[in-house]
Order: sequence, then C-alpha cells, then structure tokens
Amino acid sequence: MVKRHNYQQNAEMNITPFVDVMLVLLIIFMVAAPLATVDVPVDLPSNAATPSPPPTDPVYVSVQADGLLFVQEQEIALNQLQSQILGITSGDLETRLFLRGDQAVDYGTLMRVMNTLQKAGYTRISLVASEELEP
Repeated sequence: MVKRHNYQQNAEMNITPFVDVMLVLLIIFMVAAPLATVDVPVDLPSNAATPSPPPTDPVYVSVQADGLLFVQEQEIALNQLQSQILGITSGDLETRLFLRGDQAVDYGTLMRVMNTLQKAGYTRISLVASEELEP
C-alpha cells in the first residue's frame, strides 16, 4: 500500500520579516530625526527697541440682555457708537476693543455692534466670555 501525502499550500503571507524591517526603519528615523535640526552657530543682534507698553485702560463695549449698549460704563445708542469709540481711543484704530455680550443677547444684535465697530475701522475686536465652565 502506497501512502499518499496531502500537502496543502499555506496561502497566508508571512509578515514577520516585513514587521522586522519596519521596526528597524522606525528606530533609524527616531535616531536620525534629532540630528536633522539646523545647528548653525549665529550671533544674533540684540533688540534695541523698547517693547510697547500694554494699553492702560481697556475699552469695553457691553450689550445687556435687554439690548442696551454701553461704552465703558456710559449708556449710548448704536448710532452713536462710532463717534464715542473714536473719541475714547483718540482715533487709534489699532486699539483693542473688548465686546461683552450678555448670553441672552441675540446673535443679530451682537453682529450689528461688531459691524458698526468694523465700519469705524477697528479690526482688533475681542469677545469676552466668562471663565466659569458649565457642568
């Protein structure tokens, strides 16, 4: 009697050598990456300019829940906002303005105030939010 051997071919690919090569490449790149930074000694000049002082009094524009508009602590109408801000900032369009809007103010009202400030030429407008996080 003749024995028959049933040899089945293994259809799975052996990826062990591939993983080994990838790990070696990873280690090479991890070692070589810090060496790739530029380390040219340069004697940089010193900065002779004095830093500009931060603005002493921030300019706050506040919108209450009922739509009342305040610049600093003075109530004004929206059509007076441009002239009031220009007067307070002495026409300096680089002054940072802080816009404080009550959370109950609708989006349209806040956008009208921002658009008025932008039409006056102010581009540095920051929205102020509470530091408290809601649970």
